[in-house]
Amino acid sequence: MTCRFSYRTLPRLFVLLIVLAATVAQAADYKYLMFVGTYTDKGSKGIYAYRFDPVTGESDAIGMVAETANPSFLAVDPNHKYLYAVNETDNFNGGHTGAVSAFAIDRDNGRLTLLQQVSSLGADPAHVSLDKTGHYLLVANYTSGNIAVFPVENDGQLGPRSAFVQHAGSSVNKERQAGPHAHEILASNDNQFVLTADLGLDELLVYRFDPKIGSLTPNDPAFAKISPGAGPRHFAIAPSGKFIYLVNEMASTITVFAYTASSGKLREQQTISTLPADFKGENTTAEIEVDAKGKFLYASNRGDDSIAVFAVDPHNGKLSFVQRVPTGGKAPRHFTLDPTGKWMFAANQNSNSITIFGVDPNTGRLTPTSHALQVATPVCVVFVPID
Repeated sequence: MTCRFSYRTLPRLFVLLIVLAATVAQAADYKYLMFVGTYTDKGSKGIYAYRFDPVTGESDAIGMVAETANPSFLAVDPNHKYLYAVNETDNFNGGHTGAVSAFAIDRDNGRLTLLQQVSSLGADPAHVSLDKTGHYLLVANYTSGNIAVFPVENDGQLGPRSAFVQHAGSSVNKERQAGPHAHEILASNDNQFVLTADLGLDELLVYRFDPKIGSLTPNDPAFAKISPGAGPRHFAIAPSGKFIYLVNEMASTITVFAYTASSGKLREQQTISTLPADFKGENTTAEIEVDAKGKFLYASNRGDDSIAVFAVDPHNGKLSFVQRVPTGGKAPRHFTLDPTGKWMFAANQNSNSITIFGVDPNTGRLTPTSHALQVATPVCVVFVPID
């Protein structure tokens, strides 16, 4: 059998090679995977993934990569091998707790493989993070008002808890603050403390953290008290470690603290509104983030449906207003800057969209782009480098 070759086929071959080369080059531009956590009661089924190009700001949808209930907050380990999701429910395995799911990340195709699912030890876990070593997973359970620490094994699975703290008390709003509601938990930059915002107590609590055994011990003082009824939700720690910025959900304010790393002591510096002076509607804040250089701070408004932008004074950490920009959707529950700091992704929970903004590195100002994504009830966005 002979293979016939014609010079007429050369142009077609060249075209195919050019198309193939362009496809490979385009795929190479995607330096990151982006994972989106969702609520699964209105069309979503779990965690969705995209490939992301930080040069152009464009994203390419992969689709659903893990089917799991209410993965409302996500965290990635420092080595980018494992992804952890809270399952924000109160009926895990017939009990009155939510769950934490551990997944292995396939960085070639973005798929997630479930390794394990365990009780979060409380109802409706709202936040999950890792300590700076990646050896411990930290969980805040909102409805039951408690926090837990789990050791991370070498294979990414979680061992039995190494710490558990049940908060107690209440505050002035009898509807929303009749009991404790732990909303976020983060390790300090030096990994010597763990801080927790509790909306029900109007407190930002501080624990000494032993990274050798994963234990928590109340600091002295054990917390900073926030204005009654403010409802502290999330907080951001400045890259310098000198300041902590707390967003108060019910008061729509940001409280700025000076932070002493050696003692874990907090000293209030400023409280500033996230809203326009003439705003008359209902609003709750949600997310807060400071950029990698500590120059600008961002906070989201649900009601005003905007991102408020502030400049940071490097000497005392105080904030000055820069801009307030609509997110183009409803209820921006979470937002995040991409790893390059050039783009911001705002997840509009109630309009099934993620708006992408360009970020001006000199002014911190945001400019909407045309790269909006459509995702059912998006709640949380995290990035993983592909290389």
